[in-house]
Amino acid sequence: MEAFNYVDERFADIRMLRFRVSAFNGLTPRQRRLIYYLGEATLWGRDILWDQNCRLNLRIRKMLETVYTEYKGDRTTEEFRQFAVYLKRMWFSNGIHHHYGCEKFKPTFTEPFLREALRETGQTVDEELMRAIFDPTVMSKRVNQAQGEDLVQTSACNYYGPGVTQRMAEDFYAKQTDPHDPCPVMHGMNSRLELQEGELREHTWRSGSMYGPLIDRIIHWLRLAEEEAESDEQKTVVRSLIEFYQTGDLRTFDRYTIEWVRCTRGDVDFVNGFTEVYGDPLGLKASWEGYVNIVDHEATRRTETLSRNAQWFEDNSPVDPRFKKAECHGVTAKVVEAVVLGGDLYPSSTIGINLPNSNWVRQRHGSKSVTIGNLTHAYSEAAKGNGFRQEFVIDEETIQLLDHYDDQMDDLHTDLHECLGHGSGQLLPGVSPDALKAYGNTIEETRADLFGLYYIADPKMVELGLVPDSEAYKSQYYSFMMNGLLTQLVRIEPGKQIEEAHMRNRALVAHWCLHNAGGAMELVRRDGKTFLRINDYEALRRLLGTLLAEVQRIKSEGDLLSAENLVETYGVRIDPAIHQEMLDRYAQLDLAPYKGFINPEIVPVRDSEGKLVDATIRYGEPFDKQMLRYGRDYSLL
Repeated sequence: MEAFNYVDERFADIRMLRFRVSAFNGLTPRQRRLIYYLGEATLWGRDILWDQNCRLNLRIRKMLETVYTEYKGDRTTEEFRQFAVYLKRMWFSNGIHHHYGCEKFKPTFTEPFLREALRETGQTVDEELMRAIFDPTVMSKRVNQAQGEDLVQTSACNYYGPGVTQRMAEDFYAKQTDPHDPCPVMHGMNSRLELQEGELREHTWRSGSMYGPLIDRIIHWLRLAEEEAESDEQKTVVRSLIEFYQTGDLRTFDRYTIEWVRCTRGDVDFVNGFTEVYGDPLGLKASWEGYVNIVDHEATRRTETLSRNAQWFEDNSPVDPRFKKAECHGVTAKVVEAVVLGGDLYPSSTIGINLPNSNWVRQRHGSKSVTIGNLTHAYSEAAKGNGFRQEFVIDEETIQLLDHYDDQMDDLHTDLHECLGHGSGQLLPGVSPDALKAYGNTIEETRADLFGLYYIADPKMVELGLVPDSEAYKSQYYSFMMNGLLTQLVRIEPGKQIEEAHMRNRALVAHWCLHNAGGAMELVRRDGKTFLRINDYEALRRLLGTLLAEVQRIKSEGDLLSAENLVETYGVRIDPAIHQEMLDRYAQLDLAPYKGFINPEIVPVRDSEGKLVDATIRYGEPFDKQMLRYGRDYSLL
């Protein structure tokens, strides 16, 4: 196999990577045609996410892209270079707010430069857009999670119209929820809540309504994909998704997700639609995302082992028996190669996904879990020899532990988190899935991570052949706790608190364990630097089991007060001295704390009559060229 360059451009605090799709050329022409059509359906959803993230994003992007492509002035000046960095950060984050921290970017070019550049490129200066870019008080946070504030009115995301308050939204959806419905839909998932003539109304995202032009394009490509589907089951999945896009009906969406969960055969799979709720401060509205993948059959043997033993893990969990599932249904897990990433999975992507999110669907019909193996491989390749462990890990013995085991244990922890963690446990009768409100996302991610951490150390893992020996798990314990206590802080600006759900989850677990460790682990100072030292790994595992039991109780009972207390006590606040130390030490390594991906190009192959007969894959497109191409070819709003 020829050399492949995983590491690409760097700007600001971001490093762009490439991922290889080694299985693509081994597919049949029909499968490659299917991937091409599904890929087009994925790319057409891009601008939905941009508009969801902030109502001004698309106008700002168009304005800045015009300057970037048509500016005839001196493009070597520091002003223009900083302008280009701002635009690339915006591309990376799908808007003017940071993709992780949610704070608005601070431009490092001047307002007079942009005004002159707009005039030079023949554009009218839009004062509303200028305020959004340069005034730090305007739309300052995309998602605000600060305790005690109105999370709707202080968030710039575009899920709620002007005048809608947090109380209005919560009351609106609380009235729609029937606690006795055994199959509740996810109310509000695919709509914008607006205040019209004094009444709250939903503007549904569907064909003929909000985002209709883009959704119609998605439907067009899905219809073509249906013709190339690998099975009748997959055709049914695609038809049901099209019906949902046409109607916006949430019962249809549940039917589609059930059919999607049941469709487990074949090499090609996809996600396309309104999926995760992290972009909504209330955890109700779903951002648009999509991706296309190919199953890695060799690596999938690992996840299939977990799936076959799902009931054993459920039965042996340290949680109260009341919160355990009597039967685990339809748990399927695979390792896949991503081919096309889109929406909320692009350019920054997760490495594991477990869907659907509906609790009753998961309980009755199961779930699909994937670990995206070619993305984790790209991360691993990009991290080689960067000096991170030498700077932050306490001693050479622990560095060797991580060097030997950590890549394998990272993948296994992701498998446990996605395949079994999210699918474990159950709500008590009458408990609403939205009972934990703004804390629900953090508690759910905490629960899944704890499940993975607890079980990665279990002797059962050695028995199943998933870990090489009884020492391997220690690498994951050390890297997870070090990240939660120390190194993830490099992603946060000085003076800020932790707001992103996954970061809160990691901080919560690590700080709760440190607080209750009793000597099992500690932070120590050496040569003026702070390090984590774990003294008793077995005791740490017992702590993780205790916390897992409590977090599952909170989830199962819908205990909002306990959720709030746990998150706010352990998952939010930052020690400013340690924070600054982490920033200073990280800066010396000259590393980018955030990484994202450039998609390969799926190139259609047509016959003399223009009919698609095959598709090829091509790497090497520069990030800015890909962003400009997407903006040109996949924009209608």
